[in-house]
Amino acid sequence: MVAGGRCSAPGRDRTCDQPLRRRLLYPLSYGGSAPTLANSRQPMDGSSLTLESMVRHHTKDKGDLGVAKAHADLVTKGFTVLFPATAHAPFDLVAYAAGEFHRLQVKYRSARAGAVTVKFRSMWADRDGTHMTPMDKGAIDTVCIYCPETDECYYVRPDAHGASVTLRIAPSRNGQQAGVLDATAFRELPCAVGR
Repeated sequence: MVAGGRCSAPGRDRTCDQPLRRRLLYPLSYGGSAPTLANSRQPMDGSSLTLESMVRHHTKDKGDLGVAKAHADLVTKGFTVLFPATAHAPFDLVAYAAGEFHRLQVKYRSARAGAVTVKFRSMWADRDGTHMTPMDKGAIDTVCIYCPETDECYYVRPDAHGASVTLRIAPSRNGQQAGVLDATAFRELPCAVGR
């Protein structure tokens, strides 16, 4: 497509950090012999930017780690763990023991102010923007919350809570006890009720 005497491609300006991309894809055109990241923007957390880290999708890596930790935790508790053959299932894995199947959705959550919070919803982004939909609580039996600070999995029945749940992994600073859910009480997979 020609616009104003110039060639342009659809979506060309949607790519972030075009100077970085140009230096990496066309190093000889920009005075280098190999890709260099020295003059590029660096991550805010102080880590180094590499070609490998640019390709990785950190949210997906965290989710994969959460599923792996849930898998290991359930196996140590005596469950056989099954995985769906599709990425589009509403659950990440199924735990089986004693004739009972438990559909689990796994959430990786870091602790903030001594607690982990999970909102029962799904979020995703595509070319049309960011989307959110409430979790279908009938499609899963349990939400497994993996917390990297404790390296533990916590199991919550979403139908027993409203739109979210907060589990305390450390005592609150004001010593509040009423209405506080202690994370250690959620270390075991709850029994399937109402089936």
